[in-house]
Amino acid sequence: MAHTFLTPSKIISGSNALNDAQATIASCGTKALIVTDETMIKLGNSQKVIDILSANDQKFVIYAGISGEPNDIMISEGVKVYQENECDFLIAIGGGSPIDSMKAIAMMNQSKEPIASYMGKNIEMDLPKMVAIPTTAGTGSEATMFTIITDTASEVKMLLKGACLIPDIALIDPAFSMSAPKSVTSFTGIDALCHAVEAYTSKKAQPLSDTFALSAIKRIFNNLLIAYNEPSNEEARIQMSLAALEAGIAFNNSSVTIVHGMSRPIGALFHVPHGLSNAMLLEGCMKYVVDGAYERFADIARYTGVSTSTSDKKAANDFISYLTDFLAKMNIPTMSEYGIDKETFDGCIDKMANDAYASGSPSNTRKEIKVNDMIRLYKEIYK
Repeated sequence: MAHTFLTPSKIISGSNALNDAQATIASCGTKALIVTDETMIKLGNSQKVIDILSANDQKFVIYAGISGEPNDIMISEGVKVYQENECDFLIAIGGGSPIDSMKAIAMMNQSKEPIASYMGKNIEMDLPKMVAIPTTAGTGSEATMFTIITDTASEVKMLLKGACLIPDIALIDPAFSMSAPKSVTSFTGIDALCHAVEAYTSKKAQPLSDTFALSAIKRIFNNLLIAYNEPSNEEARIQMSLAALEAGIAFNNSSVTIVHGMSRPIGALFHVPHGLSNAMLLEGCMKYVVDGAYERFADIARYTGVSTSTSDKKAANDFISYLTDFLAKMNIPTMSEYGIDKETFDGCIDKMANDAYASGSPSNTRKEIKVNDMIRLYKEIYK
């Protein structure tokens, strides 16, 4: 069986990556739409991009209207700014939200159809050049053909996909993640871990995605706690940036599974950041699905050194135990601690389970997952 393997056209990574990318950025176009948020402006990260564009004599306009998880209204506003200012390429700087928004703006600039009409379809169109500069080590959006945008009318997080949505350039510079707060380091790092574990245990896994997934998991286990506890540790930040990229490449060429399927409705209805909702669900979901893929979870356990058992079942459960202990050190709030009311949550469970199932992600899990399984999981995971 043949497999297709997709990555950005160019990946530039390491210290001073932005400066080294100056000539590459110069070749992208004459006027950039910088898609970002107010935090990136306040931290001075957007200014670093502006300095490169100015050195290239490239014009630019900033769209900083991405606040929280992106929705269709934000995308429409971004398209308007892009068109009114006659931009011809895009740069996103920030976490997953600005990068996902950049993809959607580029797509909708070329489309006359509502963004919701693309849900469940494979998007094929010619897009302007896109440069992704992640400032968190987690989403992997800089390397994927996916974007997640909330439809405000239905309160559904739409998973949109197409190879054309992969950024042309992924620019991985650890300097941008050094200012991330501990909570962001935690949630985004666990998001990357989730990407890698789900990619490896997905029905759609393939040899090359396996290679990137295993490397990412090991790198995260070795470096996330250091980056969390020592925010100024540049080497740990570099390693986590690479791990997030690896994990993004892995699930881009495999898939995510039950965690992401169940996470998106929580984000859409309760406005929980994507990485955090994944973190809330990861342990409970993995405990539920491990018996459907003992061999794959055992592979992870042996590769990362958390088990030496020759029994797949024992090694897989060793991984789950290690994961439980690992997550406990990251101070992840429970849903109730985050402020999600139990009665309100319970009233949304049927909708969340059905929306999760409709996304298709849970069906990629090696263990068969039905709507009723997720209803039960939502009830068990709320704490």
